[in-house]
Amino acid sequence: MVLNDPLVLQVPARDLLEGDTVALRCRGRRNSNVTGLRFYKDGKKLGESFGGSELFLLTLDRQSSGSYSCRGRVPSKMESSAPVTVTVQELFTVPVLEGPPALPEGSPLNLSCLSTPSPLWPPTAPLLYSFYRDGQLVGGPQGSPQLLVPAVGVSHSGNYSCEVRSEGGAVRKSSARLGVTVLRIPPSGVSLSVQPPGAQVALGDSLELNCTVVMGTGPLSFSWHRGDSGTPLGIGPRLELRHLGDNDSGHYQCRVSDGDSVAESAPLNVTVLVPVANATITPGPPALQVRPGDPVTLRCSVQVGSAPVTFTWLHNGHEVAQGPLLELGDIDMGHSGTYQCVATNQLGQDGHRVFRALSPELALEVTSWDTAVAAGVGGSLLSLLLLVGAIVGWYRCHRRGG
Repeated sequence: MVLNDPLVLQVPARDLLEGDTVALRCRGRRNSNVTGLRFYKDGKKLGESFGGSELFLLTLDRQSSGSYSCRGRVPSKMESSAPVTVTVQELFTVPVLEGPPALPEGSPLNLSCLSTPSPLWPPTAPLLYSFYRDGQLVGGPQGSPQLLVPAVGVSHSGNYSCEVRSEGGAVRKSSARLGVTVLRIPPSGVSLSVQPPGAQVALGDSLELNCTVVMGTGPLSFSWHRGDSGTPLGIGPRLELRHLGDNDSGHYQCRVSDGDSVAESAPLNVTVLVPVANATITPGPPALQVRPGDPVTLRCSVQVGSAPVTFTWLHNGHEVAQGPLLELGDIDMGHSGTYQCVATNQLGQDGHRVFRALSPELALEVTSWDTAVAAGVGGSLLSLLLLVGAIVGWYRCHRRGG
């Protein structure tokens, strides 16, 4: 600026920042009156002042930097001021949004909105941060440049951006968009648990199956199947089977789907045990007569009962043998008495539930040869005496009649 210039453009001597409000003053030499005042930036008309000598630039931005001048009539001649360079410094840099472009569902999402404030910016005037997904506000305004989502779902996928603004909002700057994709984790590690343990139950009992998944995100659906049947027995992570019948035995599986992929548990073998019932002995009760030396074999069987079935033989209430057959060999008088068999089956290896069926008693009578012969002779004599009596009676009757 030359002191003899007819017009002088005055600007603040301090450093100018984005968002500042400044006044440009144009005055004549020795404060002479100036009319028809106009302001220029980089040679282009900026504005006019009517009845005054100031033009206020309310909000400075980076585009406000440039060469400024003024022109007016002093007092009757058009004059121009020397150009003055105005430099506007950034209040803060354009933010950059940082974060993972892809992450599995259920993971935490941490986004950072990075912007460097000017060293001229007073620390007592903090910057405010806002976060957007697909144009919708999802966080802020806040003093922290971090956005944390503890566990993301598929709905958190989208284009994210952040905005930094000065307190009062005079300066706002937005980041470029960051695409974030939330990936579903397909189901895996499907397993079954059963109550009661061992998956063995008795006829008419109930059984509860539970399905668990080690990994898998998104809405999961559960279905239950037996054998190769495609028709589900039920849905949900729990299946309760009540009043089980013997046809409910088989292999059970749980299938888990996220809509795109399916995982299956290992088959679980469920056994419905039919308790033993209606034990019988062949030859049948109630009595069996044999002679000494005869071979005798008794067989025990049950009408119903899941294998394995064990058989125990009782003679006069005392255990004498095991197995479905009792072979007595050559009979003697000591084999006489009552015989019964006890049929048994059980749940589990530890036999925590044991079922028994007791047959009716079979009375075995061993008759000696003497008794048999005596019985035969006695019978013959009695028949002979009756015959003689009949003949004598007929003879007497016949003589009376003659």
